[in-house]
Amino acid sequence: MTEFEENPRQGVIVYLYRLRNSRQLRKFGQIQYISKKMKYVVLYMDQADVEGNIERLKKLRFVKHVEPSVRPFLRVEYSGSEDGKHYEMTEEDREKFKKMKSEAK
Repeated sequence: MTEFEENPRQGVIVYLYRLRNSRQLRKFGQIQYISKKMKYVVLYMDQADVEGNIERLKKLRFVKHVEPSVRPFLRVEYSGSEDGKHYEMTEEDREKFKKMKSEAK
């Protein structure tokens, strides 16, 4: 058996004129969400195929606008959290925590 390899994926938001054509978008990627009110579809596809698929999607008659998601390119490491701690308890918090623990017993 081969080992599972995780492919980097990226979302693409496709705005449509009419939703009845939304089923045709399945060949470009996995349909994650369809908004009937705002007439858009969220597709997920392999990151390597995004640029080519966006160009192909823009050529379709029923597509109004196409936007790639920027989520894969956002920074998820924040300054001040090098040690993995995001919150440090103050003395007041420690006292409240001890008091709550003793009342729960």
